Amino acid sequence: MTTPFDYYEVVWRMVAAVLCGGVIGLERDLRRMPTGFRTMAIVSLGACVATLAGERTGDAAAFSRIAQGVVTGIGFLGAGVILQRGDKIRNVKGLTTAAAIWLTAAIGLMCGLGELQLAVAASALAVAVLVLDFVGSRLWVRPDQPRDSQEDDNFTSRDGD
Repeated sequence: MTTPFDYYEVVWRMVAAVLCGGVIGLERDLRRMPTGFRTMAIVSLGACVATLAGERTGDAAAFSRIAQGVVTGIGFLGAGVILQRGDKIRNVKGLTTAAAIWLTAAIGLMCGLGELQLAVAASALAVAVLVLDFVGSRLWVRPDQPRDSQEDDNFTSRDGD
């Protein structure tokens, strides 16, 4: 049975998951990406709730399977946002958003485990990477690509993405 302390702890973990995922989603919303606050908050909350359910079983093997299921399922969700335009491999969009979805699920897992400081730090680093990359892509243009043709989240806009 859940004691009042446990109840408040569980609710706090879920709120933290929504906030941590939401801040990453807010950055995506501000950039008009296909996934935003709602999607990222729900992904993080879902991973958190799955973690909490696994934690409640008390079975380490069951918990491990739940975490593996979350990571696998999120991989399919991330694959859904990756688009290929045309027949050229260099016309792939959505890789950054897919990676952000995957990271948001991992952050939700951390919230479910009660690792809130790590979750907040990971969220802050994710937003920093997304914002710095956005600013950097506007300042530095590759010589083979005119400034007007750059699109965010596009495989052709960055070497490592």
